[in-house]
Amino acid sequence: MGINERKEKEKEIRRNDIIEAAERIFFAKGYDHATMDDVAREAEFSKRTVYVYFNSKEQIYFEIMTRGYKLLLGMLKDDLQKEKTCNAMEEIRQMYLTLYRFSKDYPDYFKAIMEYENGELDFQKGIPEQSREECYALGEEILGHLTGTLAKGMAENSIRSDLDVVKTALVLWACMIGVFNTTKKKENYIKNYHRTTPEELIAAAFQLIVRSIQTENGGNH
Repeated sequence: MGINERKEKEKEIRRNDIIEAAERIFFAKGYDHATMDDVAREAEFSKRTVYVYFNSKEQIYFEIMTRGYKLLLGMLKDDLQKEKTCNAMEEIRQMYLTLYRFSKDYPDYFKAIMEYENGELDFQKGIPEQSREECYALGEEILGHLTGTLAKGMAENSIRSDLDVVKTALVLWACMIGVFNTTKKKENYIKNYHRTTPEELIAAAFQLIVRSIQTENGGNH
């Protein structure tokens, strides 16, 4: 390994150390209450060193979300492969189940993505185009799974052909995010006042959404 390669490897190690330190701080204190001083202290670097690698707290947050999206995508691909689903409705159901499992297995990443999905972090200063575009690309890859499944369902005649594939995928994703966010934040209320578990609410939401997009034939799948 040459000198330049060694230096690049050392930079990458430091960069990852900073991201991992930021994860611990953001997940423990919350993004809004965390500071770059906290991150530098946790990473055991000077604040100046942290700014060599990241120009803002927002940029680091995008890097953390990118990790979360990659985990979610990996789970989604693995689950769809394991289940070997044979029709579009089953694939959509599996996506719901995977997102729910992700929210349980990686609650901090899930929360980070939820805060991003429900906010306007995209438009804040200090986020390089590369960080933003990488995060967008991963989100679009997830959306691509939905649009592909919807198109498959239309070809099978299990999903209505009059629907706009992209708009429907966006609505489905928004519904998923909304339902899971509600079950996470209002779990005790739902259980105590409505005698309903998060799993039951998610199942009901899934059935409601499916009925809105399926054809009469789709109910037979």
